[in-house]
Amino acid sequence: MEFISSANRQRVISIFRQIETAITQLQEWNQSVNSIDDYYQSPEGMQKLAANCMLIEAIGEGIHQINRLTEGRLLIERAEIPWEDVIGIRNHIAHGYFDIDAEIVLSVIKNDLSSLLEAVQYFITNY
Repeated sequence: MEFISSANRQRVISIFRQIETAITQLQEWNQSVNSIDDYYQSPEGMQKLAANCMLIEAIGEGIHQINRLTEGRLLIERAEIPWEDVIGIRNHIAHGYFDIDAEIVLSVIKNDLSSLLEAVQYFITNY
């Protein structure tokens, strides 16, 4: 990352570590969730859904900050990740473009986080 300052480099690594923690939490919290009914059947399930949304929103915001700090030159190294979609879901949740769609949230958690975690750990290790 020769293209950014040392201070920004440290900030980027810090954000990646926060994202790593958020992904791990999402995976752990949702191990026993098999369908969206698991969210809707209890107040605790609804709390979990809300917490999931908060972490997904934080991940998207972190990716947005990293992209800004690196002037769009870092994330392209892992082009298999749809970075704009990661940022986009954050925008949808944060700005209320749709009611919380538990199916989308559960799909992201069950299908997309492992590859995102792998990319995040790649950046932490290599930068």
